[in-house]
Amino acid sequence: MKTEKNIFIAFILNIMFSIFEFVGGLFTNSIAIISDSIHDFGDAVSVGISFFLEKKSKRNPDNKYTYGYLRYSILGALITTTILIVGSIFVIIESSKRIVNPLEINYNGMIIFALVGVVVNFIAVYYTKEGDSINQKAVNLHMLEDVLGWIIVLIGSFIIKYTNFYIIDPIMSILVALFILYSALKNFKFIVDLFLEKIPSDISIDEIKKDILKIENVKDVHHIHIWSIDGVHNYATMHVVVAKNNPKIKNEIRETLKKDSITHVTIEIENKEEKCHDLNCHIDEVNHN
Repeated sequence: MKTEKNIFIAFILNIMFSIFEFVGGLFTNSIAIISDSIHDFGDAVSVGISFFLEKKSKRNPDNKYTYGYLRYSILGALITTTILIVGSIFVIIESSKRIVNPLEINYNGMIIFALVGVVVNFIAVYYTKEGDSINQKAVNLHMLEDVLGWIIVLIGSFIIKYTNFYIIDPIMSILVALFILYSALKNFKFIVDLFLEKIPSDISIDEIKKDILKIENVKDVHHIHIWSIDGVHNYATMHVVVAKNNPKIKNEIRETLKKDSITHVTIEIENKEEKCHDLNCHIDEVNHN
């Protein structure tokens, strides 16, 4: 609920500022401000989509989505991160053009808008900095891009005002865009890994197998599958061979897996004489295929 509220606050701040910026651009006749207002409006739309998807992700499992709607939060993060990547590349391209042909802009007006932009976007960063949702982290990165961008505009405005060294603005813009692009690409890879159901990077199947084999009466564990729905909630399924079936074994396995944040576990108990019919049953066999 807190995550939804934080994203909604970021959305309201972003949409209000983009409108304010557009009006200011018309008033000062600055095409740079008008262009940035359109960019910020696009940011606000992506944050609004993220809010809707984050809200939907909190719905309980049903007959259509038996694992729940958690992946909708990741979908919101994917949209926001993709916009970040495309936006950063666009800024790098456009800023490169301005290095070759620097443009003279009314930086006195930009100073005023930069101050407002820093304050508004800093508030948005503050409200989205906490939370374990990948979606909220993507939104926070989006807000961080905006606040860093306006800090660059503010610094550049003062420097250029007193030096007329216009090339500073595009150079600093490229540096910020590269920083955001690097962070966004890392986030994008993490999201893709989630959709591909790759095992979480902080979990080792070998270590989990060792821990489970320490449990009394457990002779073997195989067919281990571990994945994450949203980067927070981890799931696992496995076959466990026991010398003597005991209902406590399942509970001990679940307790063992809690240290890896695996909260949803499906366990199939097998006897020593029982042969697993899945051709890819053993994890060692899977690794050699």
